[in-house]
Amino acid sequence: MAKHIFVTGGVTSSLGKGIIAASLAKLLQARGLRVTIQKFDPYINVDPGTLNPYEHGECYVTEDGAETDLDLGHYERFLNIFTSQSNNVTTGRIYQTVINKEREGAYLGKTVQVVPHITDEIKRRMLLLGTTNEFDIIITELGGTVGDIESLPFIEALRQLQWELPEEDTVVVHLTLIPYLKAAKELKTKPTQHSVKMLSQEGVHPDIIVCRTEKTLTPDLRRKIALFCNVKQEAVIEAADAPTIYEVPLAMMREKLDLICLKKLNINSFHEPDLQKWKEVLDKLKYPKSQVTIGLIGKYIELQDAYKSILEAFVHAGALNECKVQIQNVHSEFITAENVGEKLANLDGLLVAPGFGHRGVEGKILAVKYARENRLPFFGICLGMQMAVIEFARNVLGLKDAHSTEMNPNTPDPVIDLMEEQKAITSKGGTMRLGAYSCTTLEGTLARKIYNHETISERHRHRWEFNNRYFNQFQEAGMIASGRNNENQLVEIVELPSHPFFIGVQYHPELKSTVENPHPIFVNFVKAAKEYAEKKSTVKNPLLQSEMI
Repeated sequence: MAKHIFVTGGVTSSLGKGIIAASLAKLLQARGLRVTIQKFDPYINVDPGTLNPYEHGECYVTEDGAETDLDLGHYERFLNIFTSQSNNVTTGRIYQTVINKEREGAYLGKTVQVVPHITDEIKRRMLLLGTTNEFDIIITELGGTVGDIESLPFIEALRQLQWELPEEDTVVVHLTLIPYLKAAKELKTKPTQHSVKMLSQEGVHPDIIVCRTEKTLTPDLRRKIALFCNVKQEAVIEAADAPTIYEVPLAMMREKLDLICLKKLNINSFHEPDLQKWKEVLDKLKYPKSQVTIGLIGKYIELQDAYKSILEAFVHAGALNECKVQIQNVHSEFITAENVGEKLANLDGLLVAPGFGHRGVEGKILAVKYARENRLPFFGICLGMQMAVIEFARNVLGLKDAHSTEMNPNTPDPVIDLMEEQKAITSKGGTMRLGAYSCTTLEGTLARKIYNHETISERHRHRWEFNNRYFNQFQEAGMIASGRNNENQLVEIVELPSHPFFIGVQYHPELKSTVENPHPIFVNFVKAAKEYAEKKSTVKNPLLQSEMI
């Protein structure tokens, strides 16, 4: 049986429980232990698949097709391992399971209650991954903030597990905020004291307190927190703001968070952490040799978490290229034929992001046209790929009213159409084409050069696809399908061989990019942007141009 570390949060939301959990997991993994992380979310949605990105950030998709919380992306990026549907559980899924059991008569006529039936199901899910003999330690992040009504069943389940399991099998890490009051010029510990008191009133006492702070915690402050929160002083951990989330594991190692957990769990068999490759990536992040500006064309740019995996994939690719990737957000809804040149003029590359619905679509199409005509490196993901297809159909094939049936069901030229197997589906939750599917790349294409493999596997989340009725027209006009699924002939990748770098993919490559294994499309896209930037600077600087000659 695996041992368990539970991560809770107090004072406020968005403190970074997922980053702390992932950082701790990375350190334990680097010491030779088998670790995974799971997230329990207190909302009643069965999964975040039907949530607007403004509500909950991006919807992360696992290999097995689960639509999950974005924190699972952090887990995979830090640990370089796959998660699954078992790693993310919501209140909605818990209640759905219990109600289904009740309908089946599983409770033998008993009154179904939050305690014990809901809490028993939560506990079963919490322990499930630990029964597979695949892991030494399971880290469980409890979403929400201590004191929220919706998180009470999870806290109660944790209380019961602390009582049921041997003392050396559980650790509770509580993440809180130590705010700095500028007027008083001091850090205040009272919110943390109240948060721990509230958690203790619910029957759970933390073993370790991790303090998010803008300023360094003095020994006196640590002593005060330890005294009033009833933990050892060495168990008060400073989590100061960091320039990048990838520095947090090293910060937690300096604070000995992993060693404190291992001591409490009575685990003595481990070695010194091997973080050499991680440190090399960090060095490249800190000391880039060049810089590029990439335009991210989207319609949820007000919330950065809506494109979290894309942004992190650029960090990974930038580090490998020893290049700082500066992201310039451009709201597609405000791009017009009159201002597109002005908005995109200073870019070294253009990425058109995924999305749903008609809002901002015409702006995306105009951005694609600009990139194609100006030979600006272009990368389209999912809807971005579909916009590239529509733009090409309108402006090269001459199909002026070409569109996607998602936005215009009555278009005379539906170059993007609903997948055949999706046409009879009415239920929205968990019914898209989800998870990993194979793709065969065409020899001699940019796609084959990028992947260097004939067969690849990528994760999907879509309902609409390239309409194969138009396949030959596109091929003959110069936009080729360089990647297809062999089972249903779905076009997965399109590109323009006549363009320096122009590629659109139906899948979501950002979901498989990690710190130690950056995704090859992002790596090559950043490389192309670097080359474009170097050519621009040469043209602008005649002296430099003459020196190169």
